[in-house]
Amino acid sequence: MNESVRIGVIGVGHLGRLHTMQLKQIPEARFTGIYDSDPQRLAGIAGEFEVPAFERIEDLIEQSDALSIVTPTTHHFEIARMALAAGRHVFIEKPFTTTLAEADQLLALSKEKDLKIQIGHIERFNPAIMSLEHLRINPLFIEAHRMANFNPRGTDVAVVMDLMIHDIDLILSFVKSPVLEVHASGMSVISATEDMANCRILFENGCVANVTASRISARNMRKMRFFQPNAYISVDFLDGISEVYHIDIPGLDSSRENLAFSLGEIERGAEKKEIRYSRMEKADINPLRHELQQFCQAILHDRTPPVTGEDGRRALAVAGLILEKINAHTRLVRQHWPI
Repeated sequence: MNESVRIGVIGVGHLGRLHTMQLKQIPEARFTGIYDSDPQRLAGIAGEFEVPAFERIEDLIEQSDALSIVTPTTHHFEIARMALAAGRHVFIEKPFTTTLAEADQLLALSKEKDLKIQIGHIERFNPAIMSLEHLRINPLFIEAHRMANFNPRGTDVAVVMDLMIHDIDLILSFVKSPVLEVHASGMSVISATEDMANCRILFENGCVANVTASRISARNMRKMRFFQPNAYISVDFLDGISEVYHIDIPGLDSSRENLAFSLGEIERGAEKKEIRYSRMEKADINPLRHELQQFCQAILHDRTPPVTGEDGRRALAVAGLILEKINAHTRLVRQHWPI
């Protein structure tokens, strides 16, 4: 069995540069080089990290076992198809592709070639989320807010695909039930696509998720809250910390609680119940390095990647449905508020 994966990076913009930095530090990765359509950018990153620069994308694919695709979403499909056709595994930054038809073609090709696809939904590896891995989370209601200061990078797509899709993926990973109904609205303030959006997702099991995303906020916020019988869980992605308020959570290993203490007792039926507070965190985790390392390990040990192509397709499908609802709502608004 090979001890490392020959892997290169396609697209070395802001995020691709970070992929290059992290892959060079992963023991399971043998870095092959980088490709970018901008020769000046390519030369700059190659010099900064002392890595080979390829002028032809085909040459980098040939020299690699796997590729990390960190280009604009509009190029994901053509590059991933090229890599898969050549027998290479692919890590694709979110969102998976621009359309479900493209995603389906890549999934079919990966199955035909027996190759791995992992999607870069990095919040799955946020320390705040990973600190909850020993809890049984089965929410009835979810509230998510992802607010960011305006940054021109990423405005080529709507905020649903740029920011909200992180929360969509996480919610789908926790709620094991099909989506029943979606209501959504959004609007463009600065860019040509929606800068802010809100949606309400109803699942067949009765769970409801209320999700808000904005890239024109005065302050950054990335929080998610889960409400379920006997528990309230608050996740702060920026601080990497989760807080749990609970009454006898089934499956909670109290020995692993951090700063757990009692908030007192309440009357509940014939018995008194103790309310406990736990502060959860998982230090020393770099989410990007961890997800790329998991990708390499999935290849080396022939395991299912932690965020599969099917996961990416599900998030893309729900995001697309939200955009459809936003467009329908926008048409209604314009009948009464002509712009």
